[in-house]
Amino acid sequence: RHFRSDISKTSCDAFRNQVIVSKATGNIAPVVQIEGTTFTYIRHSNLYLVAATRSNPNVCMVIEYLIQKVRILKSYLGEEFDDESIQGSFTLVYELLDETMDFGYPQNCSIDVLRLYINLGNVMQNSEAKEGAALTSQITGAIDWRREGIRHRKNEVYIDLHETVSQLTSATGAVLRTEVLGKVIMKAFLTGMPECKFGLNDKLIMEKEGTGGGTVTRSGKKISAVEIDDCTFHRCVRLGKFDSERTITFIPPDGEFELMRYRVTQASQPFRLIPTIREEGKTKLLLNLKVQADFQDDRKASSVVIKFPVPTTTASARISVSKGRARFEPGERAIVWRISSMPGRSEVTMQADVDLLPSTRDKQWNRPPISMDFQIQMISVSGVQVRFLKVYEKSSYTTNRWVRYLSKSGEYQQRI
Repeated sequence: RHFRSDISKTSCDAFRNQVIVSKATGNIAPVVQIEGTTFTYIRHSNLYLVAATRSNPNVCMVIEYLIQKVRILKSYLGEEFDDESIQGSFTLVYELLDETMDFGYPQNCSIDVLRLYINLGNVMQNSEAKEGAALTSQITGAIDWRREGIRHRKNEVYIDLHETVSQLTSATGAVLRTEVLGKVIMKAFLTGMPECKFGLNDKLIMEKEGTGGGTVTRSGKKISAVEIDDCTFHRCVRLGKFDSERTITFIPPDGEFELMRYRVTQASQPFRLIPTIREEGKTKLLLNLKVQADFQDDRKASSVVIKFPVPTTTASARISVSKGRARFEPGERAIVWRISSMPGRSEVTMQADVDLLPSTRDKQWNRPPISMDFQIQMISVSGVQVRFLKVYEKSSYTTNRWVRYLSKSGEYQQRI
């Protein structure tokens, strides 16, 4: 589909010959420039979705549009659509192209709104004035993620806070870098068109409310303020209110969606690793590792895996641990220690005698860092917590709310 006249069919043929025919799609980046034309493409099955331009657009936006285009085509043609599906529905495909893009600018890519007036290529029969007004309201009012008339027997909201903590600690125990990436996943089953007000213990929000030092919940638990470095929101959140009042207000989609993502660079340290290495000649190493769990004793970490690297000349290792199982895995070039469950405020140890093969080359071991994987239920490593969720709806029904926390490791490393 040509939206502008600055690209000829010869340029498209050049892409087909140099990229598709040569089968180079797996070897080059999804953005390629050929004869002054920039091609951005993605692949679905045996089809290529290609956007061509001679200007300098936002490449991420173009790729996102192509991904959304695949999602739209799946909803109309099925999950496994192919070239025959496209050929048999050419009129529908052209209608979708014209509605989702105008003069090369992406427009409305919401499936719910598209289905209101593109129903498998046929014009909808019922064209009453009120339906036309409702259609206009949905397009211009930007509430296309939720339709009216939704009803549920039970009005419930499930909130999950998932955090991934990455940390790098020096050999002396000093924390060099800490970063926590979190996301708030909400599953809403609410009747009607409710407006929700969501509150975290963000330092800026609590200072605006005059509770910068912290607040106390109904159960008597104190929630301290946390400084959130940056955050992004689902498009249902009213950013104008957030900028002016620092409140997260939104009309939620029905079902599961990702409300927001955030990043925190000051967080607690869930585990402390204390390693020691002693070399006994050139053919033996003595390794010791102490792991301390620095979180509440009523919580447990699960799926704990610690990888203690060893030299490439390692022949065997005799290992003893206070908990779990550990063994030398040549493929990992490390001693892998697995612990199924580890409660908070506990301590475990490992000792290993490592036998090395004699080497003719006197090459120094570069000592890569120890890595650790874990999951901790009902703990927020960053300290971010849900303070409240208020649901406003004209029928004033009662809403049940549940909150869960999950913290897991990203790149959690300790230098040795």
